[in-house]
Order: sequence, then C-alpha cells, then structure tokens
Amino acid sequence: MPTWEEVAQDHGRFLYTVAYRLTGNHEEAQDLVQDVLLRVRRGLATYRPGSMEGWLSRITTNAFLDDVRRKKRRPTDPLPDDPERIVAGALSAEDALDAAGLPDHIQAALRQLPEDFRVAVVLCDVLGFSYTDIAEALDVPVGTVRSRIHRGRTLLREALL
Repeated sequence: MPTWEEVAQDHGRFLYTVAYRLTGNHEEAQDLVQDVLLRVRRGLATYRPGSMEGWLSRITTNAFLDDVRRKKRRPTDPLPDDPERIVAGALSAEDALDAAGLPDHIQAALRQLPEDFRVAVVLCDVLGFSYTDIAEALDVPVGTVRSRIHRGRTLLREALL
C-alpha cells in the first residue's frame, strides 16, 4: 500500500496533466490537483491495489465534475491577478506548457466542449483510457461513453475547421 507522500510524488505530474486537460487552465488545474490530493489522503485506506492511475483519474474526474456543478450553483467573480501572491514552487510557464503538450488552438477547442463530452474525450484520446475504464470512472454505461466521445469528437472537429 503506497503512502500519501509516495502517491503525491510519483503521480503528481499525471494528476496535473489530467486536471489541466479537464480544466484547460493552469490555476484551476493546480486547485483541482490539491483537491484530489486531499481526497486521496482521506481515501487511501480504502484503496484496493490495482490501477493506481485509473483510481486517481476517477477521483480527478469526479472532483472536476463536482467543481463544475458547484460553480453552476454558486457563480463567483474571479479575484484580480496579483503578482505578489505567486506561490513558491509553482510550475513555470514553460513547465506548464510542456505538461500540457497540446497546441493552444486544440486546448482552446477542448475548453469549448461541454463538460461531459470534454471529460470523455480527454480520458480517451489524450490519456488513452479504454471505454470500460472511462465508464467505470464516470459511473455511466459504456454506450454512454461511446456516445459522448463521438459527439465530443464531432464538436471538436467542427471547432477546429
């Protein structure tokens, strides 16, 4: 059984990549990773050995969807950018872009997709998860996953033309 520190150290980059793909924003991705790591700390005792990345992606996806739902219920105005509040140890812009790995126009097109489609497309096409793994992570039938991926790809293709 891995410790929380080992999970954070060994899978932190993976968590950030998944979070960035889902949110499309560096700051939101960092917040999502922090939320996920808190959930991992609480749930590590119940982890059953298997696919650690599958388990982490499920937690990340659920945390992202919870956050989207929360924001819809309680919209907030973002605080203005304050360069004095930069967190030490945050990824540099170059590191964030390296972690992202997708061209800006594709990332922008992904951001425009509805959340359900974006999550399915990112998990399948960016992270390479199987339809079964995605269905398990999202707690939906495999047919729903196929439908969301098809519709998401169609919308993505239209946005990129």
